[in-house]
Amino acid sequence: GISSPGAAMNYLSLPPFIPPRGAGACRGRSVRGGAHRGAAAPPLQEHLYIYLLDGDTRLTCDDPPHELPAEGKLRTLTPPPPPLLSPQTLVAYRRVQALQKLQPWPQVSLSTSSSQTSLAKAEKAPEGSYSELDCKILQLCGELYDLDAASLQLKVINYLKQETQSLCCCLLLVSEDNHQLFCQVVGDRVLEEEISFSLTFGCLGQVVEDKKSITLKDISEEHKQLNSMLGTEVTSMLCVPVISRATSQVVALACAFNKLSGESYTERDEHKIQHCFCYTSTVLTSTLAFQKEQKLKCECQVNDVSVLLQEIITEARNLSNAEICSVFLLDRHSHELVAKVFDGGVVDDESYEIRIPADQGIAGHVATTGKILNIKDAYSHPLFYRGVDDSTGFRTRNILCFPIKNESQEVIGVAELVNKINGPWFSKFDEDLATAFSIYCGISIAHSLLYKKVNEAQYRSHLANEMMMYHMKVSDDEYTKLLSEGIQPVATIDPNFASFTYTPRSLPEDDTSMAILSMLQDMNFINTYKMDRQTLTRFCLMVKKGYRDPPYHNWMHAFSVSHFCYLLYKNLELVNYLEDIEIFALFISCMCHDLDHRGTNNSFQVASKSVLAALYSSEGSVMERHHFAQAIAILNSQGCNIFDHFSRKDYQRMLDLMRDIILATDLAHHLRIFKDLQKMAEVGYDPKNKQHHSLLLCLLMTSCDLSDQTKGWKTTRKIAELIYKEFFSQGDLEKAMGNRPLEMMDREKAYIPELQISFMEHIAMPIYKLLQDLFPKASELYERVASNREQWTKVSHKFTIRGLPSNNSLDFLDEEYDPQEPDPQMNGCLDAEGHPESGAE
Repeated sequence: GISSPGAAMNYLSLPPFIPPRGAGACRGRSVRGGAHRGAAAPPLQEHLYIYLLDGDTRLTCDDPPHELPAEGKLRTLTPPPPPLLSPQTLVAYRRVQALQKLQPWPQVSLSTSSSQTSLAKAEKAPEGSYSELDCKILQLCGELYDLDAASLQLKVINYLKQETQSLCCCLLLVSEDNHQLFCQVVGDRVLEEEISFSLTFGCLGQVVEDKKSITLKDISEEHKQLNSMLGTEVTSMLCVPVISRATSQVVALACAFNKLSGESYTERDEHKIQHCFCYTSTVLTSTLAFQKEQKLKCECQVNDVSVLLQEIITEARNLSNAEICSVFLLDRHSHELVAKVFDGGVVDDESYEIRIPADQGIAGHVATTGKILNIKDAYSHPLFYRGVDDSTGFRTRNILCFPIKNESQEVIGVAELVNKINGPWFSKFDEDLATAFSIYCGISIAHSLLYKKVNEAQYRSHLANEMMMYHMKVSDDEYTKLLSEGIQPVATIDPNFASFTYTPRSLPEDDTSMAILSMLQDMNFINTYKMDRQTLTRFCLMVKKGYRDPPYHNWMHAFSVSHFCYLLYKNLELVNYLEDIEIFALFISCMCHDLDHRGTNNSFQVASKSVLAALYSSEGSVMERHHFAQAIAILNSQGCNIFDHFSRKDYQRMLDLMRDIILATDLAHHLRIFKDLQKMAEVGYDPKNKQHHSLLLCLLMTSCDLSDQTKGWKTTRKIAELIYKEFFSQGDLEKAMGNRPLEMMDREKAYIPELQISFMEHIAMPIYKLLQDLFPKASELYERVASNREQWTKVSHKFTIRGLPSNNSLDFLDEEYDPQEPDPQMNGCLDAEGHPESGAE
């Protein structure tokens, strides 16, 4: 409970703070740096106690008057202090005493009677007291609100000049590469042009490197430069390095010159300068950075074509000593030259811009030919039109008109200089100057127009995204209706809902959203992560709406994949292998892994040069990256962020996990890591190995994505129909583009049984074999995939006997070619009489 505005504040290394009358540090809160930092804060108290250090051994309070001894408890007060006040105050006092011994400066004794006076009127404090210095620093900091670095330096330099009693002070700023010093302000004047010093050699460079102060006797080479900069003879000097708190690098050198007393600078002066920049260096560096950014923006000026053209006009007129300059841009759509920027400024109203045919007049001739035109006598030239001069009274004597071209040497504009000021006409030198100038103008204008197009494209994209989210928006009635009776237990959905034999596609689509909520509740994620149920429901409904309706990659596929993740959690005891957040990320990724799928694969996106390919082809896994981006877009939608209550660390980890898991659904990624998966299965899974966690998550995601192959034959056969309908649709698009589709995409050539056998032997069976090796309880999954592979072999044999395939590659789906073998009991797919439900087909 100590708040001393004087020495104690400095010894405690706390920010200087002068509490107003009636306010103190003891307000029922733990003391900063005290022993009870982790203790619960006492309740807010009405009575406040301010303790000031008096001498070396006493802490005194004047309201009510009492003294805190070095040992023992607080004396009885009325009313008594909070229970935690006594030990905290004692700790703070002892800390002050310990630090006192390390401080070389003499202590200033503040008596009880004079302490309030020094608080209220710092200027009456004894010379050199800490309270006076702190008050002045506070006042200075309150005035450092300028965004202009020069104005800010003036205030700091004026403060240093007064405190060190110097004739003049300045700041030598260090360049980012530490090779130069430059000065913007000297004393009370801002220099018109910066003065720079090389830091390659010399004593000033040594200050930057060693971070130690120097005086005049340490300088030799820079002495003359300093004399020239100040305009007077330097008789004494103190140079102190200013160190950035953020980088611990020297950002400036604070220099004081010619002490008014004629004496040399002391350590006290050095301390005052260091004390000043302890509080002002951050403001100084941030202001310099802001000013540099503003200067860079002004130099580039690609954000506004009109501003850029205005600068071009000004520079062209100044370079050539012309009376007037005009710039026209070529509008290729209307075949016109357009001018909306003139010497007088920018025309905002399009009705006042000048448009002339691109093949008429002097400017039109230059735009058409692409060659410079120097006219010494305008009135005698056949292309010049005198009507404008006659109506305005202006006399045009001579004209220099030159084309502005882009990097491809295409004319994008024309600049026209009128009336040479210091000469009878524009010379050959002016022509050469204009030609060189036009090159840079062309590059700048082309980049500025391109930047404008990029901005417009971003705006259109933003609007399109807003429109998409509007149509995907979930109404209040939808989630209210879904939650009207609470979340349904999974047992009420189907008795075998948690069994590997259950077919999730048998569930009506309208019931799938509730099933998702039921699974999340059964896995205890809703309680574990304290998710708001309305937010979670809105998220689930938004994800469902985020799926298109291709034959296979639709919401029912995502639901089936999510259900299989739930089955793995329930049957393989994933909690013994993965962290909760990893399992949760896996489930959410299963829901989102094919968001906005268009029924075409990555190769098609690249071949068709689609927008998605333009966005993601350089990184690979085009569709998978798009699916993840759509998931993020939904999370960022209002009322849909189910991770909103996560800590920053968990939030970032969740998104990283989702990205990696969704990217793992690209089979090309699976094939790249397959050897690593085999090695992990051979040596055994190590829960402490982070790479094993990552590999296992990828394997589980792939097994979920292909989980339709682990169901009964009829389900597998139905899924094949959906997949190849989607494949053939892509194949038709490729043919329309003039490309030859792969055999499996070509409805006229695809031999589906053999394609399925190859897929199951080379992709599906190895995946579930790895799963079986890692989880013995997953053996039934591998066995069912192997059984379905045998069924495809029988179908292929019948095709061979009948001479198929015919022109319709889906002929194998006719009941005539059904193997007619009893299916294992398809839980959830058979009705009460043992017939397949409509949802299973």
